[in-house]
Amino acid sequence: MDVIKRIEQEQYKENAPKFNVGDTVKVHYRIKEGNRERIQIFEGTVIKVQGEGVRRAFTVRRLSYGVGVERTFLVHSPRVEDLTVTKKGKVRRARLFYLRGRVGKAAKVKEKTNY
Repeated sequence: MDVIKRIEQEQYKENAPKFNVGDTVKVHYRIKEGNRERIQIFEGTVIKVQGEGVRRAFTVRRLSYGVGVERTFLVHSPRVEDLTVTKKGKVRRARLFYLRGRVGKAAKVKEKTNY
């Protein structure tokens, strides 16, 4: 079991930003296309955070041309180049799955002003 913990410790990022469900984040994700790599920015609302430690993952949702797109990222993945919080959300739930059925202004999360 020590081998797994040692591998996980190598992956662990000490400077991972603090974010919560409802926050709007920009994820700079490294994508490999053929023989070259580029960084793609995925911006949206965090609807779910699960796991802990190195296995911590979060799901980001955004609307793209009227279609909801969700993507799950690992916080400590080497492919996640940067993660910035643009807005703090004011929510009272741990999972925001109800946003899937909403469109337009109804799909917005209130912004937390005093943080």
